[in-house]
Amino acid sequence: MSVMTGLRLLPWTDPEGKPCYLASDDGNSPLSRRADAIEAVQMSMGTELLRHARALLDAPKADRRELRYLAERLCEALRDVLRVAESRGARLPSYGGDDVPDGGS
Repeated sequence: MSVMTGLRLLPWTDPEGKPCYLASDDGNSPLSRRADAIEAVQMSMGTELLRHARALLDAPKADRRELRYLAERLCEALRDVLRVAESRGARLPSYGGDDVPDGGS
């Protein structure tokens, strides 16, 4: 008999913007793999955006419109990365006082 590991925060929201969760005891299910792939894309896009941001901020003639657009995209990327961190952090094993994961021997 398998034991459910808890809810996984997914890297997307419902149409109203509410978080979506996956309840599964299989970390390798098709939906888990899809979530992993989307998280990887989000992280990659954040890295690329950060490179672009540095270049734009170093450009002396960057105008207000460009900087505002950049700020909006950076906010989106930060939201995505924080969601990934929350999801992954929630799936880490919890440790007891003797530094052994709960349920371990």
